[in-house]
Amino acid sequence: MTQTQDITGLVLAGGRGSRMGGVDKGLQNFRGLPLALHTLMRLQMQTGASMVNANRNLAAYEAFGVPVWPDVLSDYAGPLAGFLTGLERCETPWLLTVPCDTPLFPLDLAERLMAAAEQNNADMAMAAAPEDDGAGHITVRPQPVFCLLRVDLLESLVAFTQAGGRKIDAWTGQHHCSIVPFDQPGDDPKAFFNANTLAELHALESASTPQA
Repeated sequence: MTQTQDITGLVLAGGRGSRMGGVDKGLQNFRGLPLALHTLMRLQMQTGASMVNANRNLAAYEAFGVPVWPDVLSDYAGPLAGFLTGLERCETPWLLTVPCDTPLFPLDLAERLMAAAEQNNADMAMAAAPEDDGAGHITVRPQPVFCLLRVDLLESLVAFTQAGGRKIDAWTGQHHCSIVPFDQPGDDPKAFFNANTLAELHALESASTPQA
């Protein structure tokens, strides 16, 4: 059974924040703390080592007390660039990625993803969560940025990105991936709600109550 110390957590905070008007999303306030710090603290409860992927305001992120690594790919290449950066720096068998803008993700995320990966002998495990499809129906959809990756996937991801690949689904589709639904009784339906705009962030903050 894999232990917590075998997993390195990575907070993905390297985006442009374009839907927030270009502000650094991870440094926006959430319950009195920077959003990415709130996310990091939740991640640290589930992993051994941890680090942050960020591309600007590095000193502010370094103040969180964990290593901060900019993308190894240029031009804000998206979450896969964060995956690549994390895998290159990861010193444990597994890397768990979470985005900085989803501060209420499940406290048993690592445990459930790891259990699925080991049970299915998978290269990676990905969370899936209920989402409104826009037509009033709730469907459980994969959340590819909540991903547990074997560190030896690095070579595959280097080859994929060097060939110009940037889409997460196109890369994860090359590997045995276990999808883990977080729609069980007791699961918070808002756990994977992400704040893309400042209005969404404020709505999330006012709708949620701190958990003990």
